[in-house]
Amino acid sequence: PGVVSALSVTSGQAVKAGDVLLSIEAMKMETALHAERDGTVAEVLVKAGDQIDAKDLLIAFG
Repeated sequence: PGVVSALSVTSGQAVKAGDVLLSIEAMKMETALHAERDGTVAEVLVKAGDQIDAKDLLIAFG
C-alpha cells in the first residue's frame, strides 16, 4: 500500500515513453511511475493524497 504523492498528467494529455505519470510514496520512499510507451492519457483514476494498493488501476490509456 502507498499514497499518490503527485500527479504529472491530466486526461487527454499526450505522453511519450519515459515521461513521469505520477509519484507514489510508500514506506517513506518515493517512486515515480513512467509511461512505457507513447500514447494519450484517457483517464486519471486517482488524485494526490489517495491511498492505493497493489494492482489498483491508476491511469488508463486510450
